[in-house]
Amino acid sequence: MSLAQGPHSLQALQARYGERHRWLLLLSVMLGSMAAVMSSTILNVAIPDMSQHFTLGQSRVQWVTSGFMVAMTVSMLTTPWLLSRYGYRRVYEVCMWLLLGGGVVGGLANDFPLVMAARVAEGLAAGVVQPIPAIIILRAFASHEQGRASGLFGMGVVLAPAIGPSIGGVLVDVFGWRSIFFMVVPLAMVALWLSRRYVPTSAPGGVQADAGSPGLDWIGLALASASTLMLLNGLVQLRGDDHTVAVALLVLAGVGMAVFVAWQRHLLQPGGRLRRASSGRKGQAVLPVRRGPLMNLQVFGHRHFAMGALVSFTYGIALFGSTYLLPVYMQMGLRLSPSYIGAALLPAGILLAVTIAAVGRLSHRMPPAHWVSWGLALLALSFALMPLVHPAAGLALLWILVILGRIGLGFILPSLNLGAMRGLPKDLIPQASSVIGFVRMLGGAAGVSICAIVLEWRLAVYALASSSPGSADLRAFNETFVFLATMTALALLAAWKMGEAPTPSKKD
Repeated sequence: MSLAQGPHSLQALQARYGERHRWLLLLSVMLGSMAAVMSSTILNVAIPDMSQHFTLGQSRVQWVTSGFMVAMTVSMLTTPWLLSRYGYRRVYEVCMWLLLGGGVVGGLANDFPLVMAARVAEGLAAGVVQPIPAIIILRAFASHEQGRASGLFGMGVVLAPAIGPSIGGVLVDVFGWRSIFFMVVPLAMVALWLSRRYVPTSAPGGVQADAGSPGLDWIGLALASASTLMLLNGLVQLRGDDHTVAVALLVLAGVGMAVFVAWQRHLLQPGGRLRRASSGRKGQAVLPVRRGPLMNLQVFGHRHFAMGALVSFTYGIALFGSTYLLPVYMQMGLRLSPSYIGAALLPAGILLAVTIAAVGRLSHRMPPAHWVSWGLALLALSFALMPLVHPAAGLALLWILVILGRIGLGFILPSLNLGAMRGLPKDLIPQASSVIGFVRMLGGAAGVSICAIVLEWRLAVYALASSSPGSADLRAFNETFVFLATMTALALLAAWKMGEAPTPSKKD
C-alpha cells in the first residue's frame, strides 16, 4: 500500500533516499519556516519609509505588522485539518506560493490596501507553515535524535530574524521600503524546489491525505479570529486616551474566547469522539459530521502539555516584548544611534543560533523541562539586572546582559516543544503543535502591546514627577524590564510542573 500511494508518498521517498530523507525533509521545511519568520520580523525597519510614502500616520501603517500577526496567529489552528485533508506537499507548496506572491505584490504595490492584502496573505501562509517542523521532528526522528533535529532547525530559523533586520536596514537605505518585500522571494523559491524533491504528498503519519475527512470548523475559526482581533486591538486602544473602547473590546474578546471553548467542547462527545449527525431524513444512514473541532481540547488533558502551553504563552510575551523593548530602550533611554543598535544586536542573534544548535546536541543529557527552566532563569536574570545599566558606566554590562538573555532563549527554543509534546498520542501531535504555536504567538502579539502599555504608563508617571527627562526615561524602561523579569520568573512554576509529568504509557 505504501508505494501504491505514488512516487512522492512518504514511504516512497524513504525507500528512495533512505535514512537521510528525514534530514532532507527537515532542511526543506526549515527554509520555508525561515522565509515565514523573516517575513514576520523584517518589515518593521521599513515602517517609517512606508508611512512617508503613503502619507499615513504611524499607527495606521503599523497595521501591516498587526494584520500579519493576527492572520499568522489564527491560521496556525488550521494546520492539522489542512495536512489531513490535503497532505504535506500541497499545503506546504501553497504556503510558499503565498509567501512568494505576497512578497512580489507587496513590493510592486502602489496602493496601501494592496500592501495590506499582501501582508495578510503572507501571515496566513506563515501561520500554517510554522507548526509543520515540530510535527515532522516528533514523527520522523527517534527520541534520541529529536533534540539534535530541533537544535538544527531552531538555529536556522533564528538566523533569519537575527540577520534579516541588519540586511533590511541597508536595503531600505539604498533601495527603499519595497526591497524589504522582495527579500522573502529567493527563500520561498528554493523552498519550493526542495519541496518537489523531498516533501511527501501524504498526511501526518505517512497515511494518504483524505479528501473525505471532516470539514473545517468555520464557526470555530470565525470565533478565534474575531476574539484574537478584538484582544489585540483592545490592547492597542489601551495606549490611547479613551479607555472605554479598549475595555469593551477586551470584554468582547473574553466572551468570544469563552464561546470558542464551549463550541470546541460541543464538537466532541465526552469520550473524545467526533460527534455524528444523521444525513437529514428519517431512516437514512448516520454519517460523520462534516466538521471536527478546530482546537482539540484533549491535548490540555495531558498535564505536561498544559504546563508547556502556559510556558509557551509567557515565553511569547517575554520574547516579543523584549524584541520590541530592547531597541527602543537603546535609542530612547541610552541615546544610541539606530545603526549602532543594529550592529550591536547582530552578534547576540548569531550567538543565539549557535546556542540552540549546541543545546540540541546536548539535550539528551537533561530532561527538556530542565533546559527550559534554566533558560527561563537566565532570561529573567538578564531582565532583572537591566536597571544596573547606566550610560555613564559604559555599555559593557548591557551587552553582557543581552548575550545572557539570548543564551537563555537558546536553552528554551529547542526544548519547549519537545518537553510539552513528547509522550502525547501520535494522533494528537499535529493538534498539539498548532495549539502551542498559537498560544506562543498570541502571547507574543499581546506582549508587544503589554510592554508598550507598561512603558508609556511609567513614562507618564515619571514625566510629571521629574524635571530630568533622561533619568525619567531610564527609570520607566528599568521598571518595564523588571515587569518582564517577573513574568518570565512566573513561567518557571509551569516549567517545573511540566517536568513532573508522569511517563506516558506505551499505548500512547
